[in-house]
This record gives sequence, C-alpha cells and structure tokens, in this order.
Amino acid sequence: MAQIIKTYRQSVPAMRFIGKKYEDGDRVNGGFGKQWGEWFFNGWFEVLEKTCNPKSAYENGDAFIGLMRWKEGEPFEYWIGMFCPANTQVPAGYSIIDFDESDLGVVWLYGKEHEVYGQEHKCADSCFKEGYKIIPDEQGAYWFFERYVCPRFTTPDEEGNIILDICHFIEKAEK
Repeated sequence: MAQIIKTYRQSVPAMRFIGKKYEDGDRVNGGFGKQWGEWFFNGWFEVLEKTCNPKSAYENGDAFIGLMRWKEGEPFEYWIGMFCPANTQVPAGYSIIDFDESDLGVVWLYGKEHEVYGQEHKCADSCFKEGYKIIPDEQGAYWFFERYVCPRFTTPDEEGNIILDICHFIEKAEK
C-alpha cells in the first residue's frame, strides 16, 4: 500500500502547460497508460523538451505531468504534457493551459508503481491536515496533477518502491 512520506508547499511562477487532452472515454482498462505509451513512442515529450526548456519553469519543471481537471457535472479531463515558462510558443498539434503564479500542495506517495495511482483524495486529505486550502479556478474547477520526477519515480529503491508527486493548487501563503 502506498504511503505519504512528505507534504509541503511549493510556490511556482506563472507557467504554460503544453500537452494533449484526454477524457474518460479515452481510458483503457480504467487508466491512461495507453496514451502515455503513445507519448513515448511518438517522441512528443522530446518535442516539448526542445521547445520550452522546462527546467527553467520551476523546481522539478523537467518532470512529465499528468494534469487533471475535475468539476461536478462536467466531463473529467486528463492532460499529458509538461509545464513550460509562460508565453512559450506552442508546437503544432499541442494545446495549452496557462496558469498564474500559484502555490502547490505537494505530496510524495511512496510505494510500488501500481500502488501510487488514484490516490489524489488521500493526498488532498494530507494537504488539509497541513492547513492548506485546495482552491478551484475561476470557473469552479479543481486542477491537480501527477508529477513524474526523475530519478525518484523512475529508479526504484532496494525494496522496489518509487515516489510519485501528487500536486494540488492551494491558496497562496500570506507574505
């Protein structure tokens, strides 16, 4: 069973998410693994890495992202892509979502790869316990994402466990 080993606040600058959108109807066996396979097979991440220098977006900005949008009564959205610096030019065939300067509630899930998925509610609860308030966008939708940071996600430890970041947009800290 995956366990939460760390929860913290991270401030990020305005960013542009560049990627491709999927919906519930695109799921295969309940998930989006097929689409991730297409991204690697087609070299779509390589295009983004060359286009936007994602390392400069924010700490861990070079991670691949599974971005989710949820709002009661509206179709669920799952996007695959990367966060890039604001105003990055968009390659043909990709879509964008611009995000203002924000604070994230970052949760590290530790476990076997098959155990860390679908734990967004557990991670939201961890954010609440830290006193963070998860906030919706101007349309009342909640955005959150899986952040696949190398090597903590890609290189299992001696027990075969990895770490997946789950990030929720939270109310900014008072300065």
